[in-house]
Amino acid sequence: MEKVENITIILGLQADSNTYIFDDVIVDPGTGLNKDYLLNSIKESEINIDDLNRIVNTHCHFDHIGGDKFLQDEYGFEIYMHESDIETVKRGNPNEIASTSFNMPVPELELKPLKDGDKINNFNVIHTPGHTCGGICLYDGESLISGDTIFSGGSFGRADLPTGNKEELKESLNKLTELDVKYLFPGHEAYAINSVNEQINMSAQIVSII
Repeated sequence: MEKVENITIILGLQADSNTYIFDDVIVDPGTGLNKDYLLNSIKESEINIDDLNRIVNTHCHFDHIGGDKFLQDEYGFEIYMHESDIETVKRGNPNEIASTSFNMPVPELELKPLKDGDKINNFNVIHTPGHTCGGICLYDGESLISGDTIFSGGSFGRADLPTGNKEELKESLNKLTELDVKYLFPGHEAYAINSVNEQINMSAQIVSII
């Protein structure tokens, strides 16, 4: 566990997404298949889980939302997701949320909608479709929690999965180049604290030519 500014970082175990915590919010609690790892990581970060009450999902893939189920059932978390990805979850197709890779069904969740321009505490919700139709990033003026829209080192999410769209991904990455980002917290792999704007520009340039 690490902390940068006000964001606690729990790197994903095995196929889990990275998980981020700020204020009363958990972003992307992973598959839920490593529940003890997540709960122990929260405890070791000296965070009382009873002080947390909201989940924000950057998109609807199972490696990011599978953990929603036990947190809602056992701790009463409210769960927020972009309205387009809520529709994907409601359709109940395991292929669309990529839960077939885990031999898991689509979780039954009570979901609250987000849209572009909403606020989660100090973070602005930015709709960044392309990896899924309802992908979002969270931005507070310095930190960008980017889900699978963009990763460190000029990489970015696949657009060839259900509800993905390459042209939308290009537009989303171009939108992110307009931000001034100091810290990048992606859905997988390492976070970035150096030359972040340059890495975002690199991603936008690469996706524009493939």
